[in-house]
Amino acid sequence: MKGRTPRPEATHTIKLTPLKKVCEECDQPLWVGYHSIRTITKLDGLWKLTLVVRRCIQPECPRYHVAYRPEEEGRWALPHGEFGLEVIALIGRWRFREHRSVPEMHQALLARGVSITERSVTHLMQRYEELVALRMADESRLKEKLQKQGRVILAIDGLQPDVGHEVLWVIRDCLSEEILLARPLLSSTQGDLTALLIEVRDLLKQLEVSIKGVISETRGDRVSINRENGKDRL
Repeated sequence: MKGRTPRPEATHTIKLTPLKKVCEECDQPLWVGYHSIRTITKLDGLWKLTLVVRRCIQPECPRYHVAYRPEEEGRWALPHGEFGLEVIALIGRWRFREHRSVPEMHQALLARGVSITERSVTHLMQRYEELVALRMADESRLKEKLQKQGRVILAIDGLQPDVGHEVLWVIRDCLSEEILLARPLLSSTQGDLTALLIEVRDLLKQLEVSIKGVISETRGDRVSINRENGKDRL
């Protein structure tokens, strides 16, 4: 049986550490449990990610030994994915804005130095379609997961593979590592982004899942949710 061609050595390395240092449930310190390694293909090369994973060590806590991964990880790639979200965003624009074929997109990526097969291009094109069609309230698996979790920490990321083109905005939950909403926008005004956050907020309200905070990776800082009378307010 023919084996898979081994991936080349990573050309870039980075270490990601969680911003959060206390447990969501018991407010006790989160301790470093272990390190995880991921290799992600981006438009600028192959990246080796060293991920610091924290865990609560309080045996009585409901989140005892539950992994808390770096919030930024989800901006790089989908869970278990080998290609960066920016690659998916670029393939989506080429396919649905410029109507390029899979072979054309494959050759264009190879010309940019991205090591990828035609089969992977097809798969990533399908993943893009799934992302922009995602409706959290219609996904039974996701509903069950979030309702059991009871709360989310949202992150909003803007992915723009090429300057001057539309941005794929992704809103995800840092606790479950799930993407809740993805929309390609030609403009990125405050009103556009507020509308996306309100859409997610309203869906979470239907599920009776609270928002504990919002992280804006695009600005590199953390924005807390304002609270009024015990309710979350964006």
